[in-house]
Amino acid sequence: MDACLGSELAGVVRKSRVFVVGTGGIGCELAKNLVLTGFQDIVMIDLDTIEVSNLNRQFLFRKYHVGRPKVQVAREALLQFNPQARITAIHDSVFNPDYNVNFFKRFSLVMNALDNKAARNHVNRLCLAAGVTLIESGSAGYLGQVSVIRKGESECYECQPKPTAKTYPACSIRNTPSEPIHCIIWAKHLFNQLFGEPDADEDVSPDTEATDEHDSGGHKSGGQKSGDLGEHGPGGQQSGDQNSGDLGEHDSGGQGEGVPMSDGLSDGVNGGPVQSKLSTRQWAENNKYNVEKIFTKLYQTDVEYLLTMKQLWEKRTPPTPLSLQQLTSSSDNDGDGAGGSDGCLPDQRVWSVHKCSDVFQLSLAKLSAEYRSKGELTWDKDDKVSMDFVAASANLRAHVFNIQRKSRFDMKSMAGNIVPAIATTNAVIAGLIVMEALKVLAGDFNKCKQIYLPRMPNPYKKLLVTCSLAPPNPKCYVCSPKPEANIKLNTNSATVVHFKKRY
Repeated sequence: MDACLGSELAGVVRKSRVFVVGTGGIGCELAKNLVLTGFQDIVMIDLDTIEVSNLNRQFLFRKYHVGRPKVQVAREALLQFNPQARITAIHDSVFNPDYNVNFFKRFSLVMNALDNKAARNHVNRLCLAAGVTLIESGSAGYLGQVSVIRKGESECYECQPKPTAKTYPACSIRNTPSEPIHCIIWAKHLFNQLFGEPDADEDVSPDTEATDEHDSGGHKSGGQKSGDLGEHGPGGQQSGDQNSGDLGEHDSGGQGEGVPMSDGLSDGVNGGPVQSKLSTRQWAENNKYNVEKIFTKLYQTDVEYLLTMKQLWEKRTPPTPLSLQQLTSSSDNDGDGAGGSDGCLPDQRVWSVHKCSDVFQLSLAKLSAEYRSKGELTWDKDDKVSMDFVAASANLRAHVFNIQRKSRFDMKSMAGNIVPAIATTNAVIAGLIVMEALKVLAGDFNKCKQIYLPRMPNPYKKLLVTCSLAPPNPKCYVCSPKPEANIKLNTNSATVVHFKKRY
């Protein structure tokens, strides 16, 4: 690298300690780029585990890694590029108080590869407090951007208000959904698995590999060069540096996508031998699209299987299986959702769980009949039955995972604007992050740019659009010298709950 970067900058790169937050689509590409550029002291943090639907774009992972922590598998893969690198993997949430200002002060640079606003805000504030330069990034479909944040010299992530998202990145179908959009994506994939053009990478059954024995996290592993791992504090699951990292050594036989299905029940719950591995479509056809069996599998059996993956729930609220029999026999005490005296249109009402169950069963029966007569169906948000199915399916899943349910009106808007994650976009953005990092380490912060990757070249036929970093917003309530926020509210009617939701 001395020939490419110059001996002085190459030396700075080798000595720098960098912190990568997130090892998903951008994070995998970024971590690989850092190792190949010569960075030898890299700390990575991520709470997620690998899912089958990650494999089409997160290239450090293989099918036999499904269920294992992303950050640990990424570390093993990176050590194959450079066995001498000191790579620390932390399987934990960046919100853990152990990762405080003093923790961030240990790094030369912090690089975000996140997919949600809350975590970005959190890291932004810690970097400002620690005086560490942050390189922020993001992608949505074919669009992407990179910016460099340094206290007092450029805008922070929160200097300008962020517009409400109108499009939603197609995050992986998750074993652990945390937002309504995750449930909506899952429901759309369910539609395709049952009635449309199925994609094996989008099977809605839980991933089978996420068992405790595959999660070697929670302890430091290896250790020939891990003497400084203890400084990260007790929080999180960390893997120390080691010179091995053969991806094949964790091959558990490459079990198939989703929970193996036999006679309508998951092997992980019943304990019986797996007779055959069926896709969701095959299983549904074998059971003649029986409404009760499909409901039981999706919202009870599969959820019970997920609960056996105890490491998933160490830092999360576990889901609650939903029994159709219990739901049918219980009273409906969470609203009707079919209209009422509150002035809302029917589509703007949030359906009760009972209403969701009724709509799910009715729409499933109609769609299965249409599928048998016409063949594969295409999901259309303007088709009433198709939209009813996705809305009911998503809300039932949200209920199981303790996520706020949404109205059919809201879900129609969200479901129509889901943007797929594009591997090439992530690769371009990851490369740009490293380019900006090299400028920072070379002492050329004044040369850093805010870079946008548009869908099409601009009028000057440039695919990458750059502009100078904007100065800090003097009215920013996060990074200004005297941060403050002025809020107007009616003290006679405002409540703490209203204040929290609004501000």
